[in-house]
Amino acid sequence: MDTAGIKILLVDDEPDILEIVSFSLRKSGYKVLTASNGKEAVALAKQEHPQLILLDMMMPVLDGLATCKLLRKNSALDETVVVFFTAKDTDYDQIIGFEAGADDYITKPIKTNVLLSKIKGLLRRTQQQKPSSILAFKNITIDKATYTVTVLDKKVVFPKKEFELLYLLASKANKIVTREEIMAKVWGDKVIVGGRTIDVHIRKIREKIGKHYIETNKGIGYKFNANEV
Repeated sequence: MDTAGIKILLVDDEPDILEIVSFSLRKSGYKVLTASNGKEAVALAKQEHPQLILLDMMMPVLDGLATCKLLRKNSALDETVVVFFTAKDTDYDQIIGFEAGADDYITKPIKTNVLLSKIKGLLRRTQQQKPSSILAFKNITIDKATYTVTVLDKKVVFPKKEFELLYLLASKANKIVTREEIMAKVWGDKVIVGGRTIDVHIRKIREKIGKHYIETNKGIGYKFNANEV
């Protein structure tokens, strides 16, 4: 895998971690950016658009969970891989990490060669899974370029926000998309809508494609079940 031109943002408040991991990444050909807290990380990510972010969970100013949520609200960073790189290793920590929008979770300490191998695998997988404007499943096809949805070979009309919500869920098939992420990416941070808005749109989508395709995860968000289509 050619690492030239690939930017990795390393975010950690421990100087030794920044130094050691940065050295290994640069030696492998990556361009490395560093930040010592979440606030710095968000600003750098918006400016540099790294392909991958290694994010510590316990940091001053802005912790890793809050940082990840802010990163995931920025649509310009949709294709950026966010990985928690932390000493917190309980199942609960991993669950809340994934719910915040992380793509993977790596526990410290870890051997440098293993970390590099994991990073290479994540980047390769992401490149292979770059989303097309068309999401095709067994019974449903969603075309973002033309804003059309076909269900069982029949074209179904969707208003803009319903379409964008369906496309967001389908683009992350079999993964939970939080209500916060939906609100940020479909309606935007500057638009204030009622808490029931998402629920109403989900209900209307289900009426058009079938109830069983979108699963509700109470208190968290929704999941598009690719196995059902």
